[in-house]
Amino acid sequence: MEKTIDIDGILKGKMGKKSRWVPRPLVWWLKHIVHEDQINEHLWNVRDLKGTPWLKATLDYLKVNIKVKGLENLPAKDDPRRYTFVSNHPLGGIDGVAIGSVIGEHYDDNFRYLVNDLLMNLPGLAPLCIPINKTGKNGRDFPAMVEAGFKGDTHILMFPAGLCSRKRNGVIRDLDWKKTFITKSVETHRDVVPIHIEGHNSNFFYRLSNICDRYVKKVNIAMLFLADEMYKNTGHTFTITIGKPIPWQTFTNEKTPMEWAKTVKEQVYKLQ
Repeated sequence: MEKTIDIDGILKGKMGKKSRWVPRPLVWWLKHIVHEDQINEHLWNVRDLKGTPWLKATLDYLKVNIKVKGLENLPAKDDPRRYTFVSNHPLGGIDGVAIGSVIGEHYDDNFRYLVNDLLMNLPGLAPLCIPINKTGKNGRDFPAMVEAGFKGDTHILMFPAGLCSRKRNGVIRDLDWKKTFITKSVETHRDVVPIHIEGHNSNFFYRLSNICDRYVKKVNIAMLFLADEMYKNTGHTFTITIGKPIPWQTFTNEKTPMEWAKTVKEQVYKLQ
């Protein structure tokens, strides 16, 4: 069985010969927290699947059920226009798979995620992805890749917060939404379809993410635990609510793109 997730390989690639000095208990813990063996076994079992079939097989593997409200709000499959689908991001994993499976089934895989380029390491998901890396050597390509995605002939699905939701003052909500989906949707005449998905991670995850946001801003340590959070949500049922498309002409100069992004975010949370 080939390894798609390989902690030893990642450490060696990042640290070279120095990786031998990483304490083995720490390596074992990393493998455990990212569920290396379990995920590799699943990826091997679905190695022949791509796109939406892969998404659905992953939901089946996790025993996740989906209830969809507002399916009638999805533009028709034969609609020649292209749309931008935006959603809150409460889970950081399952939510993307779940919404993608609904969009992918409705449009016969004719959509693309704007996602962290790390997800390109998942062979079954990669065909649906426009990889985004804002830093490092690929950072200079970020604007061009986004531009090409929006000007392409596929629908776009994205999570404008960029990070999964945080729990602040007892309320689970996304952080501020980025304005990219507003500016690019207006530029390419794409109506915006708001989507809300229910769900939450563990209190441990929220405590850790808040600590990281406040004190360890350069390293998203909480991201290491997203696979563990995914397995904690095994067997759950999630409700996806699809709102009516918002015409791109709505986003006038009366508000800044950031203000419009906040307005759409509020509309998404009113769907719950």
